[in-house]
Amino acid sequence: MSHIDRDPVKFAYWVPNVSGGLVISNIEQRTSWTIEYNRKLAQIAEASGFEYALSQIRFTAGYGAEFQHESVAFSHALLESTTTLKVIAALLPGPWNPALAAKQIATINHLTNGRVAVNVVSGWFRGEFHAIGEHWLDHDERYRRSEEFIRALRGIWTQDSFTFRGDFYRFSDYSLKPKPLDPQPEIFQGGSSRAARDMASRVSDWYFTNGNTPEEIRKQVNDIQGKAEANGHSVRVGVNAFAIVRETEEEAKAVLAEIIEKANPDAVNAFGHEVKNAGKASPEGEGNWAKSSFEDLVQYNDGFRSNLIGTPQQVAERIVDLKRAGADLILLGFLHFQEEVEYFGKHVIPLVRELEQAASTQAIAAE
Repeated sequence: MSHIDRDPVKFAYWVPNVSGGLVISNIEQRTSWTIEYNRKLAQIAEASGFEYALSQIRFTAGYGAEFQHESVAFSHALLESTTTLKVIAALLPGPWNPALAAKQIATINHLTNGRVAVNVVSGWFRGEFHAIGEHWLDHDERYRRSEEFIRALRGIWTQDSFTFRGDFYRFSDYSLKPKPLDPQPEIFQGGSSRAARDMASRVSDWYFTNGNTPEEIRKQVNDIQGKAEANGHSVRVGVNAFAIVRETEEEAKAVLAEIIEKANPDAVNAFGHEVKNAGKASPEGEGNWAKSSFEDLVQYNDGFRSNLIGTPQQVAERIVDLKRAGADLILLGFLHFQEEVEYFGKHVIPLVRELEQAASTQAIAAE
């Protein structure tokens, strides 16, 4: 079965539980980090066809993010304000111990009828780790710890007497009750490095990658899924994108130009310095942000590279191209979240569904 014939592509959005929006720019962003704004946004997203929301984890200010709400508590509040939306709570090994995380997420799982998922963030912000007294590990060591963290979560959630002897975590005959409802909470992770992809091919349900062209996404998908198959594992892929959808292509491109023109160069360069160190620290130098330009870094996760900038029809066609390349989910950021999520749900998602249906019909006819 080709990628275009599979399940409909899923849509997620970044939860702005951190101030400053999703671009490092002084352009006006009618987006707020408050719980009142985010509760309404979650309800709009749910009604607009979004299946997932991803909360962010930050402990310290920087790069325009002066205020940060804690991800798990905030995710729970959004789940309590919705009925079908799944919220992915970010967890950072180091500050979180897997025993606490497993119990915390299992409880929220029961309170929300199984709608909570987790995103295991291996860590990129060295200054943040130092500020809170957490030991900063080498690049591949961070992914080894994350893999043990995920194996521990799964073991606690599925085994009655969990014993584990790792380099970072140890458990002896531990039994968590109640365990999460079936199906188990989905586990997401990010990264583009060799260590990140290999970890995904062994233990994760979902792999998030930074924004990129369909050609580059296809290379990552083939690599990860080929290795996963050899491991007897399966993993799905989510692609980051920053959407600027307007009635004309000229309008959309003008917004992008204004975002970059009004970028905060000191903040962008400081962010770039920190994340490029993280990306280049991988042995092969191919981690997230390793090749990002100044313009790419204005959007935290290379979202402009996915090129969802244009009319609803153009953006829908590019989403289907990403799906053909192997993307199962598109993770979206916006300038003005509430109104743009609603516009996207009304004008883009229906076009994506039409294009998916047409491609599926074509494929059946060709058989």
